[in-house]
Amino acid sequence: MIVIENLNKAYGPTPCLEGVDLTIAAGGVTSIIGPNGAGKSTLLSLVARLLDKDDGRISVDGLDIDRTKSEVLAQRLSILRQDNHIASRLTVRDLVSFGRYPYSRGRLTAMDQAKVDEAIGFLHLEELAGRYLDELSGGQRQRAHIAMVLCQDTDYVLLDEPLNNLDMKHARNMMQLIRRAADELGKTVVLVLHDINFASWYSDHIVAMKNGRVVRSGPCREIMEPEVLSAIYDMEIAVQEIGGKRISLFYA
Repeated sequence: MIVIENLNKAYGPTPCLEGVDLTIAAGGVTSIIGPNGAGKSTLLSLVARLLDKDDGRISVDGLDIDRTKSEVLAQRLSILRQDNHIASRLTVRDLVSFGRYPYSRGRLTAMDQAKVDEAIGFLHLEELAGRYLDELSGGQRQRAHIAMVLCQDTDYVLLDEPLNNLDMKHARNMMQLIRRAADELGKTVVLVLHDINFASWYSDHIVAMKNGRVVRSGPCREIMEPEVLSAIYDMEIAVQEIGGKRISLFYA
């Protein structure tokens, strides 16, 4: 369980997060939605200790992240950021192997190699394992990065906009893989999404943010209501139900 209490973060005089209180239960998929500038990515980076908070407390399964050693935290929680500046002349296997660094410090054991194989297999990257990253499509590279994060073998996986630059088919396939990671591997996946329909279709819970605050949090059906979504995004949003799932309509 991730527990966030009275979390505050500002950039100079501009507040980014204000008084955020949030509990994310272990297990399943939780999507964080909201308009641009809501603080979604900042929240994820603070939980992963990639940014310093101004005030508040964050704990992961009872471990205060401020007091937990980096090597311990890295074996409990992993993150994939939006901006992945990794050398393009790495092979897919090289990239995925980076996920084992918290355990091996770069000297891979037989167990580490097995974890690399498992992650590559889970993301269906076997035929691409020897290819360089700059030889891959955007969707293939994104799968390779997800494989690296899963190879870290943490209970908690944070993904910041994993559908960026993916077309509809690859975005759907990515969400299916994320759903499988939660269901089959027992991961707690927390991701930032701009597509609220993907969030509704594949998630168990949705956290809605606006102006640096959590404005709603709960099961998807509670958030996927016209009045709730319209208030979050400041526009008219209709909701329909298809196959037991709720999707939004906002094109008219």
